[in-house]
This record gives sequence, C-alpha cells and structure tokens, in this order.
Amino acid sequence: MNTTKKTLKRELILKAASMIVHEEGVEKLTLEAVAKKAGISKGGLLYHFPNKDELILGMVEQLSTSFVSEFNERAENDMHSKGRWTRAYMNTSFSGDRNASDLYTALSAAQFTNPHMLKLLQDEYENIQNKIENDELDPVRSTIVRLAIDGLWFAEMFGLAPPNEGMRQKMMEELKTYIKENE
Repeated sequence: MNTTKKTLKRELILKAASMIVHEEGVEKLTLEAVAKKAGISKGGLLYHFPNKDELILGMVEQLSTSFVSEFNERAENDMHSKGRWTRAYMNTSFSGDRNASDLYTALSAAQFTNPHMLKLLQDEYENIQNKIENDELDPVRSTIVRLAIDGLWFAEMFGLAPPNEGMRQKMMEELKTYIKENE
C-alpha cells in the first residue's frame, strides 16, 4: 500500500473511531465497531492499529498535532508579539476550522482506557503554557484566559451546563477584551 493510500486509510479509521466515541460513547469503541464504521475489514484495521490502545493513541496524536500546528501557525503569523501566544490559543480553541469535539472524544477515550496515553498531550500543554506565560502579558491573566477556555471545553465535553452559542460568543469577546485591557 503506498504512503498516500495508507495515510488516507489511517485517517478514515481515526475519524470512524472519533465518530463512535462522540455519537455512542467511549464504552462502544471496539475494533469491530471501528472497522464496520470505516467500511473495512477488522484485519485492515489491525494493519494500521494492532490494538485498541494504539488506535486511541493515534486519535490523541493526530488531534494534538493538528491543534498544536494550528496554534503555532496562528502565533507566528500574528503581527503583534505582545499576547500572540494567548491570542493564538484562544483563536485556535474557538476556531471553526477544526472539530473540537473530536479532541474531546479522543481525550475522553484516552482517559477512560489508559490515562498514561495523555502523557503526549500533557507535554504539549506544558509547552503551550510556557509560551503563554512568557507572552509579554501578565502571566496570571494569560493563564486565566487559557483555563477559562479549557473550562469551556470541559463543560462541553461532559455536557456540564455548557453555554449556548450566544453566551459562548459573548465569553469569547470578553476574553479578548480581558487580554486587550492588559496590553
């Protein structure tokens, strides 16, 4: 199988796994269910992911890499150095370009099946936090903004009274103002 076909098949499998967790819950994530959802044989799935842990790790790696790449790109393209990392985190988190629920489902699956899988993401977030704290803004305020965004994700991920779209938009605007007031 050539590299492009292999990559496309891998992405199809990861998307199917994410859909199952998102639609049916992490307890329904089985190799058989993923193979069926992806429209491939279980053997085809096992070629790419030899076990469930590898599949979940693949979900976390793909989504983490995507998020971090977008975060870094936004910061590097920001014309104003002061606050660029905090703005990049906020804008990447609230971006419509990626399906944040995919990241939630991958994290949920990883935590549910093997909490050690979160190590990759923990390392990435340590790097992100370091950039935010050294963003030419008050590091306490920058961190509060990041944690407010993470709290919103948490509320949405677990259905803990997440705000409606109007409130979510107002929160985003308030966080932007909060950062600007301290530039």
